[in-house]
Amino acid sequence: MTRDQELQMNIERPTSWLPLANSRAAEEIASRDWSATSLGPVEDWPVSLRAILSAMLTCPTPMYLAWGPDLISFYNDAYRPILGYRQADAMGKPFRDLWASIWDDISSLVEDCLHGQSRKMVDMRLDLSRTGESEESYWTFTYSPVQDDEGRVAGLLCVTGETTARILAERARAKADERLNLAMSAANSVGIWDWDVVNDRVTSDSRFASLYGVDAAVATEGAAIDHFFEGIHPDDRARVEAEVAEAIRTVGTFSSEYRLLRADGTIRWVSAQGQCIAGDDGRCARLPGVSYEITELKRAELQLRAAKEEREFVLDLMARQRMLGDPQEILHCASEALGKRLGVNRVGFYRLTGPRTICHEASWTDGKLAALIGIQATDHYGVLADQERRAGRALVFGNSRSESRGALAPYADEGVLAGLCVPLLTDGKWAAGIYLHQATIRHWTEPEVTLAKEIVQQTWLAMERAEALRNLNRRLEEQEATIAQREIVLREEFERREAAERQLRQLQKMEAVGQLTGGIAHDFNNMLAVVISGLNLTQRQLARGNTDVGAYIEGALEGVNRAAALTQRLLSFSRQQPLEPAVVDANGLLTGLSDMLSRSLGEMIVLETLLQPDLWATKVDPNQLENAIINLAVNARDAMPDGGRVVLQTANAHLDTAQARVAGMEPGDYVRIRVQDTGAGMTPEVLSKAFDPFFTTKPTGRGTGLGLSQVYGFIRQSGGHVSINSQISRGTVVDLLLPRCLEGAGQVPMDQRVDVPQGRPEDVVLVVEDEDRVRSFTVAALKELGYTVLEAASGVAALAILKARQDVRLLFSDVVMPQMTGPQLVEQAQSLRPDLKVLYTSGYTGKSLETHDRVKASGNFLAKPFSFDQLARKISDVLSRKAAG
Repeated sequence: MTRDQELQMNIERPTSWLPLANSRAAEEIASRDWSATSLGPVEDWPVSLRAILSAMLTCPTPMYLAWGPDLISFYNDAYRPILGYRQADAMGKPFRDLWASIWDDISSLVEDCLHGQSRKMVDMRLDLSRTGESEESYWTFTYSPVQDDEGRVAGLLCVTGETTARILAERARAKADERLNLAMSAANSVGIWDWDVVNDRVTSDSRFASLYGVDAAVATEGAAIDHFFEGIHPDDRARVEAEVAEAIRTVGTFSSEYRLLRADGTIRWVSAQGQCIAGDDGRCARLPGVSYEITELKRAELQLRAAKEEREFVLDLMARQRMLGDPQEILHCASEALGKRLGVNRVGFYRLTGPRTICHEASWTDGKLAALIGIQATDHYGVLADQERRAGRALVFGNSRSESRGALAPYADEGVLAGLCVPLLTDGKWAAGIYLHQATIRHWTEPEVTLAKEIVQQTWLAMERAEALRNLNRRLEEQEATIAQREIVLREEFERREAAERQLRQLQKMEAVGQLTGGIAHDFNNMLAVVISGLNLTQRQLARGNTDVGAYIEGALEGVNRAAALTQRLLSFSRQQPLEPAVVDANGLLTGLSDMLSRSLGEMIVLETLLQPDLWATKVDPNQLENAIINLAVNARDAMPDGGRVVLQTANAHLDTAQARVAGMEPGDYVRIRVQDTGAGMTPEVLSKAFDPFFTTKPTGRGTGLGLSQVYGFIRQSGGHVSINSQISRGTVVDLLLPRCLEGAGQVPMDQRVDVPQGRPEDVVLVVEDEDRVRSFTVAALKELGYTVLEAASGVAALAILKARQDVRLLFSDVVMPQMTGPQLVEQAQSLRPDLKVLYTSGYTGKSLETHDRVKASGNFLAKPFSFDQLARKISDVLSRKAAG
């Protein structure tokens, strides 16, 4: 075959160089898509890689190849068992990922090899975890660098073999040798034996015969194995026979520790080691070995184990006692645990109650001895027992009938033959103790005495802790009861004080009402005097034929206007004044007021305005807001009799949740209007009463005490908040916060226009008013303006007119009327005439939220009393709107 034909075959069969017929690993390489790896497709692999793989895949020795920058894994079939559970995805996996569990052990060897150094490791311990669990295994292997086509190191080749079986065998042999050396160095405690398994004949030296209680001559001549088994403790013999049988079956090693029972009843521990020797048929023919005594070693081991168990017992008991709160339960728990641990018949605690008496506390018994209860004399069990306990010494006896020359007879008389009594000393004096009683003769060991002493100390501490905690809880309960009683007394006192305060507030309210009614009566009398005088004089002049009465009428009107203003202030204070909110630009409002305020405040007061650009709009009754600002400015002027400065300031403000909660408002955006002065300021006492109705610091006749109350009522009614900060000699700052409105600022109110609009005869107005005089004036005024007017004294009459007259354009109704209110009338009227326009009027809307909200929501309201001009403007304004009122 020519070279071109060979090249063509390789192109058509890129894996033809793999020994597919004889290698499972080769089949895995051929079936895998290598294009996604750093090696690329198989047809692109270098000749050097193909050559190494071809040789490795046919080798019977376990071999592993790591190739390329990622050290991609390849291996032969002999290596496959080493992979264990990793076989499924091992082929093509990076070396580090495949053997991540041992990478820390071999990484330095890999680095050396990749730098061109061959490495060999002999019997290296590696935990391959072939089954997924940790294992002990040993390996002898070499790492050899392999080169690519250009002669560069491209990876490494591993040739390996497991040596675990040899290592473990050598270890076992070394251990056997160590024991043999130990046995041989133990002089007479070591015996050598050789068992002819086929003929069942054991021969041994004299030391072995002595250990097992066999005649030395018989041991030298030889005897059956059962003859030697007879010396093994009955509890261990079956186990040892089974271990020997297993060693013979497997032709392995025999190793065991067991007890030998001597003829005198003593027990010795021995360790026996032997190695089976196979015959020609492969089965065990001989079992030689040695036996050596380990009694002292075993005794120490048992003592250590017992000490460990005892410590665990003590710790467990302490944990259980910490969970108990009753002292008697603690004592009973300790008595039962100690009694069962030491296997005694009765355990109990006692406490010294007097110089010659003790009281038995909780105890435990298994039923063979009766429980000790109640009071008992300290010498109940004799003088010796009393003396030993008073001296702080433990009383230990194993046979009360024969020991201490009869001094322990009282114990024997009650069936107690063995006892362990441990006293507990407090400040060097006998205070309590524990007893362990046995109905049979017994030898007490030192560890048992030590354990009893430890338990009594531990238990008594636990009991004292529980008693202290119980006393503390009792004191706490008593204190809580005392506190609860004091709380009851304080609550009753608080309720009495609250009742007194309520009574005082009622008295103050009555006094305030008296002050209010007196002040209002005084003011109204003055105003009515002006009205009556003017009207009387007008009447007299007209009777004489004199028509020059303008001055008298103007005086009467002034009195009426003053009375109306006082009424509005009272309604605003009571927060019952119906508002006419409109979108207001506070900057424009303050600018319009500044000229008037400058003249009103006087030459000694300097008025400044600090207006924020781009100020948000707010929706509020502009007339009431003007009145509030004027009121605050006048108060500021009165606080500066020697002159000063008043600042009107606007700003945008945002209240977060915490700030809004303090103010009793909703979080959000607000417009702030600030009135600040440099006056005398207020004391904390005066400041706390600033919003109280009727409270004033002005001289009699110069203030009613309603000014700030009116401001507060109006701002709160508008959804805002008022705050005052003041300091003596530093002035006062009043902040009005009003909700932001996203609508644009409205037009100038109609009341501020100069012209008085006239009506038209085709505009029919229905006036509904239950007060005849008010209705007559309203009807006359509307007719004077040119409107066609119909009138009704009740809602029922108004509905009848509306049903009869379809040309009514406007319903002008009072809010508060008997039988049917204004809003109720409007509801029925608009069900008949949806296009009917509405205008409400009232001097008081009452406390009905439904009435107030509906009047306010309509936006069409004219407050009583109203002037001719106000009526003309409002009627014209409502009729000119497109939407129905």
